[in-house]
Amino acid sequence: MTARLIAIEGLDGSGKETQTKLLRQFLEAQGAKVGSISFPQYGEPSAALVEDYLKGGFGENAADVNAYAASSFFALDRLVSYLKKWRKEFESCDVFLADRYVTSNAIHQCSKLPESEWAAFTTWLFEYEYKYLGLPRPNHVVYLRLDLAASQKLLERRYGGDVSQRDVHERDLAYLERSRCAAEWCCSRFNWTPVECTSNNALRAREDVHKELLEKLSLEGAL
Repeated sequence: MTARLIAIEGLDGSGKETQTKLLRQFLEAQGAKVGSISFPQYGEPSAALVEDYLKGGFGENAADVNAYAASSFFALDRLVSYLKKWRKEFESCDVFLADRYVTSNAIHQCSKLPESEWAAFTTWLFEYEYKYLGLPRPNHVVYLRLDLAASQKLLERRYGGDVSQRDVHERDLAYLERSRCAAEWCCSRFNWTPVECTSNNALRAREDVHKELLEKLSLEGAL
């Protein structure tokens, strides 16, 4: 048996961890066997390159490492964790949830490239991770839609206003705006499931976001 794989994506601060937990609780209450994983695997050897990159070890700007090289850092973290940590669980579950996945590379690395190159890059990316590395392809991708202003407010809350704690992605507003544009492009092109995290310029309650997520996944036959 192989699990249905649902990836949860969104900008920093969009509530991916929270919505992954709520979805897992819901599915388990329905009697499903559920597994989950969060990326990057901070603190694990597989994420060493990712952590060095995000801390500015290869340059203070995200663009100091090109989209293809940076994608490989994150891809290898996923591959090693899959082979060592979650493959058996994935193969025995009904549903497996990923808080960030291959699709995060599409969002955060497309932003380093002109839009005219996004199609070619995502073709390369998905072939590289799914075909050549052998990672499972997600059945559904949920995109937690959050505008940049709201994302910034949530990041300020997370770090208590200490900008120095932000990684090379989080402290570059122009980069984050390009990532938001890339996420919208991916959502449309690859038929991801958008879920609104704001309403009338205000953050929605996590329970309301969860309810919309369930409704949309149910309509798609994912639950």
